[in-house]
Amino acid sequence: MNAIDLPLKNREVLLTGGTGFVGRHLLPLLLAAGARVTCLVRASSKTEHLPRDVKVAIANLGTGQGLDTALDGKDVVIHMAALLFGLGWQDYLQANVPAARHLAEVSAQKGCERFVLVSSLAATGPCAIAPGVNDSTIAEPVSAYGWSKLLTEQTVRTCLGDRLVVLRPPIIYGSGDRGLLPVFRGVKKGLAVSPGWGREFPVSVVHADDMARAVLCACRPEAHGVYHLNDGQVYTMAGFCDVMGQAVARVLGIEARPVRCLHLPLAVMAVTAGLSSGLGILGDTLSRRLCGHGLMRAPEWNLDKYREARQLGWVSDGRRICEELGFAPKVDLLQGMMEAAQGYVREGWL
Repeated sequence: MNAIDLPLKNREVLLTGGTGFVGRHLLPLLLAAGARVTCLVRASSKTEHLPRDVKVAIANLGTGQGLDTALDGKDVVIHMAALLFGLGWQDYLQANVPAARHLAEVSAQKGCERFVLVSSLAATGPCAIAPGVNDSTIAEPVSAYGWSKLLTEQTVRTCLGDRLVVLRPPIIYGSGDRGLLPVFRGVKKGLAVSPGWGREFPVSVVHADDMARAVLCACRPEAHGVYHLNDGQVYTMAGFCDVMGQAVARVLGIEARPVRCLHLPLAVMAVTAGLSSGLGILGDTLSRRLCGHGLMRAPEWNLDKYREARQLGWVSDGRRICEELGFAPKVDLLQGMMEAAQGYVREGWL
């Protein structure tokens, strides 16, 4: 299915999270589909990399200030902005839920026809057995991040009803993603980590280009409810990192070598997550006392991420979006890993 076949031609689209890494993959597809796109950004956001045809609207999702003007005349809202790393439950709940509520309330007032919310597999919960959780699975989040995404979905649905379409992706990877950058750097040295001693850790993944295609599918008029997605395969964490190593070697032009995957005991991971969270909280407290504001970014490895890592796996079933909306993942793992590595090299990160 081509982007130009989707019903977005001459439609006014408001996008949050457009300056993030998935946004960079989505914006060209929206423009190719004929949409007139406005990115909702903070006053401090860097927007120089946005495509020339994309408009910018400044607003504060936390307070709702500026949303009334930004949403004037918009037909479709795509909400991807969210807090991914926090120091505690309150960080996720205070950031993700109110922002979505403000956006949904004004969208309802303005009569927006479609609201696409990019949520997370974390809102459904873990599963280690293929084909994985599906769109009718009862949600059982295990982390604060997952609960915040589920509450966000429920809050937006209260405001917008059937105008809401939810996507729950698994691990998203691709160029511009800083979340997996430490893993790529470790793999470059021949080392990777998998949670739990003496076990595998099965996961579903999707490349950012396919994630962007799924968002366009969710804009179709027949789209409804909650959709999970993936690239059609299930990987162990060790296998995932091994392919990553092959891609890094090809991109850097070095000899490929097997990646040694360390299966860390959960007790060790719990200690390191606790130390990382504790140092983050200490740094945040000191920053508030000395500078008047908290940390700009919480540690990426923390107790909340440990709550997700200690599960048996994260596998999802993406068949419904394929059958109903014609979604067809196009990026295989090696191809996607090479695209990501090439992006890291361009940025000077790898």
